[in-house]
Formats: sequence, structure tokens, C-alpha cells
Amino acid sequence: MDPALSNSTQCQPHRLHNALPCLLGIVYISGFFLNGLGLWVFGCHVKKWNASMVLQFNLALTDVLITPVAPFIVLYSLTDHWPYGQFLCQLKVGLLSAHMYGSICFLTLISIHRYLTVVQGASKSRCADKSFVKKLCLVVWVVLLLQGLPFFVILETSEVHNSTKCLSIHQSGMAVLYFSYNVVVLIVGLIVPFTVCLVCYSWLSTYISRLNARSLKSRAMKAKSVQVIAVCLLIFTGCYVPVHVARTIGVTVKLFYPAHCELLHRTEVSYYVTFTISSMNCCLDPLLYCFASKRFREAFQSYITSVRCLFPGSR
Repeated sequence: MDPALSNSTQCQPHRLHNALPCLLGIVYISGFFLNGLGLWVFGCHVKKWNASMVLQFNLALTDVLITPVAPFIVLYSLTDHWPYGQFLCQLKVGLLSAHMYGSICFLTLISIHRYLTVVQGASKSRCADKSFVKKLCLVVWVVLLLQGLPFFVILETSEVHNSTKCLSIHQSGMAVLYFSYNVVVLIVGLIVPFTVCLVCYSWLSTYISRLNARSLKSRAMKAKSVQVIAVCLLIFTGCYVPVHVARTIGVTVKLFYPAHCELLHRTEVSYYVTFTISSMNCCLDPLLYCFASKRFREAFQSYITSVRCLFPGSR
């Protein structure tokens, strides 16, 4: 059978409004700048690291992971055509997946770390051990690498209505694969970590509410940990939940109702809108490690002060 025919669809793909790719480009540029600056401060200006900062540094790494393929993603969104070959398509999807689920994983670990260090105490919790956390981060990166390898085997580009598609809902021949993959990552990549963050937030809030009010400083520090987990939950809810819901609806419609073109088009637009929103996590994550780490803020302020000293006229 002709691959072009096997991957054809009854529904005509529609190009996105140009505003979405432009917004996506702005998000990627902003995220690269913010996280690049964060990595610079972490690497060059923070002298003494703790376990929390190791997790925050790795979170920043997942955010810049998308940088090599970001221009291709924006251009593909703009033209609805993938002329860059199958390997770059597979690389794009692999890095996208590692970027999203790496970020989710490290946000979850930050929530767990905050909960355990507050409830068990920094001296008793393994999560407060910098060496242990480094090994844990290494395991996460190995898992992210392994989860991306299957894309180089099973993912293909397809010709649909004289246009090459890469990870598109209009690839009829990939509908079963996309549906199956979505079920797995929805459960493992979103529902489980989101539930863990919710539990950490709930338990930590309950624990802090029972603290003796006399230890005001200690209570304030622990309350800040609740706020950090709340920020993690906010990023989950605002960035990751909508795109997973939209993608689940999209692959379900494509597999079971492929002839409902209007419904398919609406779900496709919804997916790309929520995908753009989910990409904003690379701009929100820096707020998390700025907010959570006093050492980072001090190092950043010291860096800004040193820059101002070089340009006294700018004061």
C-alpha cells in the first residue's frame, strides 16, 4: 500500500492563525533567556549548593533542553509543513517529551523534597543529602533518555494532502500509536506526579497548621515551603493539565470519530493553544527557583550589583 494513501485522512488540515506561532516563538526566546540567566547564576555565582538547588538547576536544564529544536517547532506551526526530514522530526519529539516530562518530574521532586525536609527535618531526610539528590537526578535523566529512544524507531513523517506531517493528528496511520502513547503518559507523566504534589501540599499544610505558634520564624519558613509546592501545583494546573486534556480528546476523536472533521479541527486548535500555554512553563519555572532559593536570590543580586558597578552612569 502507498504510504501516502495509508496516512491520508478524510479531513483537510487547517493552518493555525499566525498569532500562535509568533506567541510560541516569544515564549521560547523568553524562556531561553530566563533559564540561561538562571543557569549562569547557578554555575558562576552560587558558591555553595544544597540539595534544593541541585533540583532547581536540573529543572532549568530541562527548560533549555528544547532550545535546539525550538526554531523548527515554530516554523512547523507557522507553515504546517515539515521539510526537515524524519530524523529531525524524531529528535524534535524526543526533546519535547524530555522537556515536558523532565520538568514535571523535577517539579514533583521539588515538592517531595520540601515536604520531607520540613516534616522529617533536614538532618534526617535523605532528600536533604546533596549526594543522594544528585544520584536521583542522574536516574531521572537516564529515564528521560530511555523514554525518548522509541521515537527514533516508531515515529514517522507522513504525506497528508501534499504536506509532510510530523506528530500530527492527521496522520491516520499513527492514530492507534498516538492514542496508546497518550494513555501511558497521561497516567505516568501527569496524573501520578500531580497527585503526589497534591498530597504533599495537603499533608504539609496540615502539618504546619498544627505547629506551635511560638516558633514564629520556623513556622514562616515552613509556610514558605507550602507556597513553593503551591507554585508547583499552579504550574501543573495552568500549563500541563490543559494540554493533556486537549491531547486526550484529540487522539480519541481521531481514533474513534475520524470522519467528524469539524470536531477534529476544533480539538486540533484546542491542542495547539494549550500546547503554547504549556510551553510557558519555561518562563514560570525561573520564578520558582528565584522564589524558593535565598542563595540564588543573593547570588543574583550580587551579580546585578557587580554589573552596575561597571556602569556607574546607569544608577
